[in-house]
Amino acid sequence: MDLQPHIEKFAARMAEVETDLGDPKVFENNRRAQELGREYSRLKDLVTKGERYLKAREELAENQELVNGGDEMAEMAVEEIARLETEIPVLEKEVEMGLVPPDAADSRNTIIEIRAGAGGDEAALFVGDLFRMYTHFASAQGWKHELMSTSDAAMGGYKEIIFSLAGEEVYKQMKFESGVHRVQRVPATEASGRIHTSTVTVAVLPEAEEVDIEIKPEELEISATRASGPGGQGVNTTDSAVQIVHKPTGLIVRCSDERSQIKNRAKAMKVLRSRLLDQMLAEENAKYAAERKAQVGTGERNERIRTYNFPQSRVTDHRIDLTMHSLSTFIEGDIGEMIAPLIQNDLEEKLAALQA
Repeated sequence: MDLQPHIEKFAARMAEVETDLGDPKVFENNRRAQELGREYSRLKDLVTKGERYLKAREELAENQELVNGGDEMAEMAVEEIARLETEIPVLEKEVEMGLVPPDAADSRNTIIEIRAGAGGDEAALFVGDLFRMYTHFASAQGWKHELMSTSDAAMGGYKEIIFSLAGEEVYKQMKFESGVHRVQRVPATEASGRIHTSTVTVAVLPEAEEVDIEIKPEELEISATRASGPGGQGVNTTDSAVQIVHKPTGLIVRCSDERSQIKNRAKAMKVLRSRLLDQMLAEENAKYAAERKAQVGTGERNERIRTYNFPQSRVTDHRIDLTMHSLSTFIEGDIGEMIAPLIQNDLEEKLAALQA
């Protein structure tokens, strides 16, 4: 592939963004200013690598001519050729990856919904394990997390837990967690030592803002109910829980973790907007997903994406066929070494689709 025209386009766009960032009016819209800042940083990195790539190719051609001289310069040229032939493919790949347009939702905060699937009590307990895993990872990244809603299970754990993550490029790193997570382990109550298999579903939604999704008041059916479960007398004796039904789609959101009905309503609306945005993005990606017979980089949400095998201390991601034998640290939030290959695989699949 001839990358020079693409590198020139990167440089031209970088100049445009730089001009926009020089306009004080841009900073009146904080979100727009942040988007331009991220785009400029990305383009600057691509242009720097692109210019180095073009320069390295020139140097390679010059040194290949010197090799035929048969003198000391020829010996030096051989060494340079070896170095350049190692450097050029790396730079070429990095510039090619820049051809893949970034996901507009990557910079967004996220709402994560974890639900118990097959496996009863064990599934409910694993919901709690995944919640702890993700919040530990979030803390290590310097992100903030906020609990949105929980539904406790009878024997411990959760039937469902919904929480938000806020920070730098949260959705970019977390979006590949969507899907079915399978756990294999011996329950504490299993006297015979038999391994049980359970499943948990995870949905990762880009957090929506009011400007993203227009929700008309007449489209909503909002009701207040008495909260239930742990939380103290104040929670259990007031009608603080809020349920919102979005009539056009049938989506139902319920939040009850706050004592205040107003706060629960605000949280429920945030979850509803994010679910609607997720639907909208899924529809926009439908054609691309159909071509690849899967959601972009993640597989369909009803697929088993990962297995956690506790007896063998093994965690396997089935989408990229990657197995790690460090489950004890992985489940405590050390998941970065799994996320990075998933991001890279997604880029490579998108690049292949562009070049097809």
